Amino acid sequence: MLARLFLVSAMLFGQQVWAQEGNILNRPVERDYDIVVSSGYLNVGMYKDFPPYSYEVDGQARGVDADVGRRIAEELGVEFRSHWITPDENLGDDLRNNVWKGHYLAKTRVADVMMRVPYDKKYAYMQDSTGEYINEQVVIFGPYQEETWQIAYDSQHLDGVETIGVFQYHPIGVEIDTLPDLYLSSVFGGRLRSQVKHYFNVGEAFDALTAGDVRGVMAMRAEIDHQLSQLEGDRYRAASNGFPNVGKQAWDVGMAIKHTHRQLGYAIEAIVDKMVREGEMEQIFARNGLRYEIPAYYDQILGVEPQE
Repeated sequence: MLARLFLVSAMLFGQQVWAQEGNILNRPVERDYDIVVSSGYLNVGMYKDFPPYSYEVDGQARGVDADVGRRIAEELGVEFRSHWITPDENLGDDLRNNVWKGHYLAKTRVADVMMRVPYDKKYAYMQDSTGEYINEQVVIFGPYQEETWQIAYDSQHLDGVETIGVFQYHPIGVEIDTLPDLYLSSVFGGRLRSQVKHYFNVGEAFDALTAGDVRGVMAMRAEIDHQLSQLEGDRYRAASNGFPNVGKQAWDVGMAIKHTHRQLGYAIEAIVDKMVREGEMEQIFARNGLRYEIPAYYDQILGVEPQE
């Protein structure tokens, strides 16, 4: 009898260790809602060196995504831990490596929730040539921000930017291999291509702007706002132009979890929904010096006043 009790206890202990610490096959840790809460911490996946969204200062995670992640962890009653993501070739690779499968070099290290994932139903339910869902291993949920494209320009050299056509005659900086790079190099039959200057990141493009090497920079609006907030005076300004033929001018940003961890997703979604509705999300963006747009997901939901 004692031997059998010992065997059952050992099996239960082994299952707990298996679930919390991974297994001999080096599979990702199955950290569902109960395990996250009992472990006392939440691994929040954020892109590395990606200001103003997520970056490190003196070893501490900073940026809007880090602040949102901290609030989620606080509401769950657990510690916030950062899981830094180095971008791969595409979003699908990032989801595989950091949400549901794990990188082949460290498969037991995945995020409990991944921030800054485009909330796009077409992408979420995209199928391959055989009809299989490409992203069936993840759930994309919880839109918390609407992002858009933006140009900053040097007002000492340009009166304004009513249209991007002005950059047929003035150089403009972009981060290499991004949509602004592709867009500006191809729009208007490629007439802007010779004026597009490439930089490793948006910060370097702004260095070129302040050095006088370019007259404008195109990036995501929050990136532009962040860089402008570092500069004194109003010489460098956000433009008001649109972007013809850009595809999507604005898009919602949400999160992703592994498809088997839906309970955790529901809990996080409720927290984020409350933050959006009650204005806390906007306050987080304001503290980081950024403009905030509520996700388009909420347009109809919040467009009607609730009945008393």
